[in-house]
Amino acid sequence: MHAPADPAPLPGDRRHPGWIAWALLAPMVFWLAAFVVVPAAILLVYSFCERDEVGGVVFRFTLENYQRVFDPVYLRIFARSIGYAALTTAICVVVGYPVAYTIARASEVWRHRLLLLVMVPFWTSFLIRTYAWITILKQEGLLNGFLQAMHAGGGPFNLLYTPAAVVIGLVYAYLPFMILPIYGSAEKLDNSLIEAAYDLGAGPVRAFSAVIVPLTMPGIAAGTLLVFVPAIGMFAITDLMGGAKVPMIGNVIQNQFLQARNWPFGAALGVVFMLMFVVTYGLLQRRGARLAG
Repeated sequence: MHAPADPAPLPGDRRHPGWIAWALLAPMVFWLAAFVVVPAAILLVYSFCERDEVGGVVFRFTLENYQRVFDPVYLRIFARSIGYAALTTAICVVVGYPVAYTIARASEVWRHRLLLLVMVPFWTSFLIRTYAWITILKQEGLLNGFLQAMHAGGGPFNLLYTPAAVVIGLVYAYLPFMILPIYGSAEKLDNSLIEAAYDLGAGPVRAFSAVIVPLTMPGIAAGTLLVFVPAIGMFAITDLMGGAKVPMIGNVIQNQFLQARNWPFGAALGVVFMLMFVVTYGLLQRRGARLAG
């Protein structure tokens, strides 16, 4: 007797033809290739080129651009950018974690409402929100007006065009990117594990540090990646709220491409910035794997 023929594969069957899966992935692969891989390859090639007298790119191999990247001036700018990004990330974790955990533990109706409040800022242009903070922080702004009305004394304060203003702008811009990943992890948290910790004698602090935080660490790691790396390269907030007095690496890269017209050096800075992203991603992945193990 002949073995019965295999039934025709269904859409959800694992034996479904592989070419259909690749066809479904084709738009994403094309998008990544056209707008991520190709621009990164162009950036890498330009970083080893030279600049002529009129700002053009000369395709002649050189390592001078990377040697210039490690000049103490630019190393200080990199260090400042990393410091501001790290401070922004730390503040976003401290502020965003309680918010995300509260939203995840709320009832379904309130959960949707609170998530809507987190998403509302995205309905408005980023520049409009930044200019709103300028209106708040300037010397004649709403903050000083409120402090004077409350007779707080010591005013008026001039927070605008200071490092504090830059950090405020960065935290405001990237806080939702910390809240949402942590919310995703906290929502999946098994309450029975927390109850088991209490049953075994753990107090609230011990249960939080030994159970809740490790189980939500994937969300913290994802939020850290989404906040830390973009914050390093942000240039709009440092220009508008820092008054170009607190240059970060994003400002330097922008100036090299648009003002100094030194595309090879700007490309070298961009390549180093991408390497920083890869290193950050690798460290977070290793940290997550260690916690999972």
